[in-house]
Amino acid sequence: MKIAIDAGHGPETAGKRTPDGSLREFQFNRAVAAYVRSGLENYEAVEILFVHAEDGSRDVPLKERTDRANAWGASAYISIHANANGSDWNQAEGIETFVHTRPSPEALKLAEAVQRQLIRQTARRDRGVKTADFHVLRETKMPSILVECGFMTNREEAELLKSDGYRRQCASAIIAGTVGVYGLKPKPGGGTGVSGFKDVPQDHWAAGAIKKAADTGIIKGISNEEFGLGQPVAREQLAVILDRLGLLEEKK
Repeated sequence: MKIAIDAGHGPETAGKRTPDGSLREFQFNRAVAAYVRSGLENYEAVEILFVHAEDGSRDVPLKERTDRANAWGASAYISIHANANGSDWNQAEGIETFVHTRPSPEALKLAEAVQRQLIRQTARRDRGVKTADFHVLRETKMPSILVECGFMTNREEAELLKSDGYRRQCASAIIAGTVGVYGLKPKPGGGTGVSGFKDVPQDHWAAGAIKKAADTGIIKGISNEEFGLGQPVAREQLAVILDRLGLLEEKK
């Protein structure tokens, strides 16, 4: 599985920043890309290619990015972005994921899975999966998606985009969606996951809470080696969790 990761734009790209200049989009994009790579490298037979300049030394042209991914023979292309609505503060908010106007079934499946995970893990407004004729979606030869993880022109979301915790959440969601679509398997004996779970890296944003929940028996994994990161909780499972916490009492 060869995955091309694209942190959109560059540090000096004009206009790609918050209205007050406190955050440049590339700062967010690059951080999330690094977390995505780190997480996906814990899975078997996965290779990662950054098509942006990891050190931020330049804004790599779009054609150069897609040409590199195509020449490498990437299996999937994931472009990471933060959104904007104009150049002033406003109320536009939420997360959306794009595919090309004529997407392949695999691209659409990947977009839907990643969008679903992003909403689950961030609890932000769901703006849905949309189509666009963006260069990175049109000129790539593999299934490609572009994620917009929140608005730099929304004061609340701008603060989230600056935070390491939110960046890790977004990366975790992208990883979970990708793992689910392609059926990626954790490397045998690879990594020392939280409480023995190979799908929960030590640097995951929820690692501490997962460890406490698992070690005290409040939440169990879907197997001895997998916590089930990113999977939804059913109503009956929630009832069991609440009971283990001692929050349920029988009515007399």
